Amino acid sequence: MKRKITLKQIARELDVSISTVSKALKNSHEISQDTRDKVQAFAKLYNYRPNNIALSLKNRKTKTIGIMIPEIVHHFFSKVIKGIELVANKRGYNVIVGLSNESFDKEVINMEMLANGSIDGFILSISKETLLQQDYHHFNETINQGMPIVMFDRVVDEIQCDKVIVDDLNGAKKAVLKLLNKGCKHIAIITTNDYLSIGKLRTEGYIQALEEFNIQSNPSLILKIEDKLLSDENVDELEKQLIKLFSSNSIDGIFAVNELYAVTAMKVARSLGLSVPKDVQVISFSDGVLSKHSTPSLTTVSQHGQEMGEKAAELLINRLENEDEGDEEHYETIVIETELIERDSTK
Repeated sequence: MKRKITLKQIARELDVSISTVSKALKNSHEISQDTRDKVQAFAKLYNYRPNNIALSLKNRKTKTIGIMIPEIVHHFFSKVIKGIELVANKRGYNVIVGLSNESFDKEVINMEMLANGSIDGFILSISKETLLQQDYHHFNETINQGMPIVMFDRVVDEIQCDKVIVDDLNGAKKAVLKLLNKGCKHIAIITTNDYLSIGKLRTEGYIQALEEFNIQSNPSLILKIEDKLLSDENVDELEKQLIKLFSSNSIDGIFAVNELYAVTAMKVARSLGLSVPKDVQVISFSDGVLSKHSTPSLTTVSQHGQEMGEKAAELLINRLENEDEGDEEHYETIVIETELIERDSTK
């Protein structure tokens, strides 16, 4: 008997990506005929069968929702999961949480595994690697085979599905306007690379706030941090970049797109003899544990993660329970308003 083989094993054996294998098995013309033939022959040899999502959905309901998140330790995602669970349990559903670890391959594999009769639909936030590669075939395939998806926080326009997002642009604008109204004139932003839409929108909000005060944005005050610097082992490199930012500019305000950047910036400022908030005022996006317990406590833009989770669960369950009545062409995008929570890092 031939051993059971997975999508990941086929990709490894043929030295191609999981995306290529998936598309080749569906005879996509994006893949060369030679590669399609090789993949299909290999799959046939080992009796590989793709998951039949549609059949599973027709035959039975699991009353279970799959949640796919990029990381588990982030306070924001834990609040979203709490909101999803509250609504799901109230309406008789259970939840299963999958973790992509910001990996495209892991996202594809976990979605394939959960979709094989384990769940009725997905609530997910896209991994950074998927956004960077701009390969969304697994989302479209899941939807096309009859399983609804609701995206939250990190979403893309290319996928037609229900979405729940934060008003990132206006949340950032509100924060920077607060710094400007508190007397700051030289405000730096610590942000992400542009392929993450949330970082791009928050940077745009920063620029718009400056423009309202007739201040031209200064490229030297816009620090874009590489993803790897978010990990514990690279915190020294993050600090080095922040030291360079402070040393090269006269800064009296910091807007950071997450609380780790903000807390690290306050640490660096103090090491350079600056006082927060007397010399430098700091505001961060994301109101998590670090914000409340940092010294000084951090003024933040709250994303209302629990509310976002509740709205996402309502959208998905409503679609699952009204499949016969629902308009498959009409999808809803809910925008969650942010709230500025003032603490001791601003005057």
